[in-house]
Amino acid sequence: MTDPIPAAASLALAERNVPRYTSYPSAPHFSGQVGPDTYRDWLKALPRGSRVSLYIHVPFCTELCFYCGCNTRAVRKREPVDAYAERLLEEIALLGDLNGAHLTHIHWGGGTPSILGPQWLETIAARIASRFDLSELKEHAIELDPRRMDRTLVRSLTAIGINRASLGMQDAAPHVQHAIGRVQPFEQVERAANWLREAGIDNLNLDLMYGLPKQTGRDVARSAELAASLHPQRLALFGYAHVPWFKTHQRLIDTDTLPAAAERIEQAAIAAETLASFGYRPVGLDHFALPDDELCVAAREGRLHRNFQGYTTDDADALIGIGASSIGRLPQGYVQNAPDMGRYARSVAAGNFATVKGLALTDDDRLRAGIIERLMCDLALDLDAFGGAARFAGELKTLEALAAQGLLTIDGAKITITEAGRPYIRIAAAAFDSYLTTSQKRHSVAV
Repeated sequence: MTDPIPAAASLALAERNVPRYTSYPSAPHFSGQVGPDTYRDWLKALPRGSRVSLYIHVPFCTELCFYCGCNTRAVRKREPVDAYAERLLEEIALLGDLNGAHLTHIHWGGGTPSILGPQWLETIAARIASRFDLSELKEHAIELDPRRMDRTLVRSLTAIGINRASLGMQDAAPHVQHAIGRVQPFEQVERAANWLREAGIDNLNLDLMYGLPKQTGRDVARSAELAASLHPQRLALFGYAHVPWFKTHQRLIDTDTLPAAAERIEQAAIAAETLASFGYRPVGLDHFALPDDELCVAAREGRLHRNFQGYTTDDADALIGIGASSIGRLPQGYVQNAPDMGRYARSVAAGNFATVKGLALTDDDRLRAGIIERLMCDLALDLDAFGGAARFAGELKTLEALAAQGLLTIDGAKITITEAGRPYIRIAAAAFDSYLTTSQKRHSVAV
């Protein structure tokens, strides 16, 4: 497999640390200057009847996978889960009805949201339905662990109106699964997909990963083939981010077994080519979808968006985060709940929002956020829509190096990412990031 740019240049770019740009500015730049009072004021300022999406974070798993970068912890007892569910109900109550807001999207993430169990899922969904107008609800999605599913759970998902489910597959090879602490025969994934479809939940997403310990290009290709055989409408392909200084359980992974940068680049390309052979179209940086799926249609029509759940068709006026560590986005800026479970629980139990940090957006932030989102979603950008090329002369100068390597083209105010440049979109977006410094290693590698 040939690389479209010189190998040395390709490796240097792939190993750069840059944000994933699920927000701009990115979360490491949030500060304690935004707290509960600010959040309350921002919520009150939402115009009546605004379109709102809701993200509910459940930070529990039965056991931790070694690769996991999520805010979650392993629990074996019901008490912490039950207590947390009570706090979720109380936090939803704090929101009131958000001035008659119309919910357009609901997303349960984690962790493993289904660990709440059918009763709590139904109780929390009923509380949401009692508080908000669901007449414009387009998508009600949940992330699922195929190892932790049964038909009773699936029936409850149907009962609360789930219409999209994401199944974590990662890799199908047993030796990779053992290396990441997630033993999950493909038959479990297949069974989960069948159960969901039998129950009428037809919109399925599958998550795959590359760059995992002991993983080879052949493993990646076989996993992509198996995933595609289930005919999900969408797939996500994520590169493993090894950050043991941040996620200490990743120290269980032997760094000597991790693929080198050149292997990661090859694995990403192999997965993309395999999925393409099954009719999937690339969407943005790391998603794939069937041509008639709404995500693919939105990408073609320039309506694609990007938020903390990745690529989405969600164009709501505000994203409300519920649960420990959840991040919300309002017209005025970003807010984040306390990641620490104890602090989150104490705040909500006392009748207060658990906001511990955030960021009030400036006009320049909004402008650059728009630029970065369009680059990440459309692989193209017309700076005339954002104040003109002259305003971003320095950024264009930076991008000339990528243009010289064939990763993008620059035609006056128009920037277009080439197919060879798709894996490096984050680096192009970083040219417009006024917060980023070259010394930062808090972000994952580009490829």
